[in-house]
Amino acid sequence: MPSWTLPAGVATRFEAHFGDRLVRCFVERVADSYDILAQAIASRGEAEAVVCGEERLSYAELGRRVEQVAGGLAARGIGPGDRVALLLGNRVEFLLTLYAALRLGAIAVPMGTRLQQPEIAYILDHAGAKALVFEPSLVERLPPPAETPDLLHRLAPGGAAGAEDFAMLNGNPPPRPAVAEEATAVILYTSGTTGRPKGAMLTHFNLAHSLLHFQYGMALGPQDRLLLAVPASHVTGLVAQIMLAAQAQGALVMMPEFKTKAFLDLAARERITQAVLVPAMYSLCLLEPDFDNADLSAWRVGGYGGAPMPAAVIAALAQKLPNLGLMNAYGATETTSPTTMMPAALTKAHADSVGLVLPCGEVRVMDADGREVAAGETGELWIGGAMVVPGYWRNPEATAREFTAGFWHSGDVGMKDADGFVRVFDRVKDMLNRGGYKIFSVEVENVLAAHDGVLESAIVAKPCPVLGERVHAFVSRRRSDVSADELRHFCATRLADYKVPESFTLVDEPLPRNANGKLMKRILREKLLAAMA
Repeated sequence: MPSWTLPAGVATRFEAHFGDRLVRCFVERVADSYDILAQAIASRGEAEAVVCGEERLSYAELGRRVEQVAGGLAARGIGPGDRVALLLGNRVEFLLTLYAALRLGAIAVPMGTRLQQPEIAYILDHAGAKALVFEPSLVERLPPPAETPDLLHRLAPGGAAGAEDFAMLNGNPPPRPAVAEEATAVILYTSGTTGRPKGAMLTHFNLAHSLLHFQYGMALGPQDRLLLAVPASHVTGLVAQIMLAAQAQGALVMMPEFKTKAFLDLAARERITQAVLVPAMYSLCLLEPDFDNADLSAWRVGGYGGAPMPAAVIAALAQKLPNLGLMNAYGATETTSPTTMMPAALTKAHADSVGLVLPCGEVRVMDADGREVAAGETGELWIGGAMVVPGYWRNPEATAREFTAGFWHSGDVGMKDADGFVRVFDRVKDMLNRGGYKIFSVEVENVLAAHDGVLESAIVAKPCPVLGERVHAFVSRRRSDVSADELRHFCATRLADYKVPESFTLVDEPLPRNANGKLMKRILREKLLAAMA
């Protein structure tokens, strides 16, 4: 049976954590996330650590600036356990604030820059943030001080109305505090598609294991150059790029936001070796007219997740970039990013799988009554392991509802076959029920992805008084002459009749995605209901 093989000398053992959990752990690991950066500074002080626009920092310089910012925060009363919120894009100040908070034993609270005032106000108040570092262009979105009574300090690069200039954070920090490895290091708020967002508590213990999973799984080291093209505030950007670069003691190359031509130019110029993108980004790269002219020969690790990678895209990338190893990485905020990864050598043969469970992780497939199903059968994926967070910040009800004996209920419908390969079919709430027939939207989307006139698609349920739900497809076309009849016939030759979309919405622009690159099916459902009304 295939499984992940750890490098020689890397040992694991079972340990008790978070009260009632028994999990497999890496014996050798950091207990304090700041040690990841501290060790890189000690080992590779003069090596390049960060490239952002025209700015280039060595590890030694990055460390000096982090110390200055930590000193400035400490002078403003920030200490162990205090929450420091980051409303910043992909820029150096994000790194400085993140590591300065960890240096002080404080808790970083990254927020997406697309959030609006009510969302920002809720997170700042719920987290009890004491300091906020924000993009000056977002000053109008900040809530009035009365709505965030705990927030004592607002800072922005270059300054902004009602805020100090970030450059004023300049001082000598106190000695490093002792930090318990089960203490919270980062709070990441989930997207909140239903109700208020929940703050997943990523501990130092969780981060240490996720970073080692990535480093060993992707075989990363000081020679590697990681390109951050997804938001720094998302678990992928934070863990799989920013902190992983320091873990590997390589270089982090940052771009403000993903633009296809800019990404290819930067990847070629900086000789990047690793990037983690959503599948749609790879598809857009292949559509770029200058793709074949970009020298991407150094790029050897291409991580992806968040959605299935169409087999046609995998094949095209293998032809055009033979040195690039594609690795599906499946995880979530609550799992501190990776739960499974696909070894690059197995990607082509197992394109429909999200990979093998990582060494310190565990996946069980459960039915609706909380009973494990047999290999090859479908159920909800419950995820356990050293990378699974202990729960949600100040939300014991949600923690009790979504965790059982240390296993997080993912809400994903999937299966694990007899060889250990995990497949994710759909979200529990996205599975369609057409007159008793269960339909996984991702299966239909994969078929549509094989049509040369389809850029991307999203399958949603269309309410039906007779059958309960019917299959509706939103399709972004590559060509304006692609018709619904053509697509319906294409699906009919490849799918059971009850799975074939009965109605279509055809558009010539990309489908809506959130800041993390995931399709926003909620918006599509609302559009469909409005059109029906």
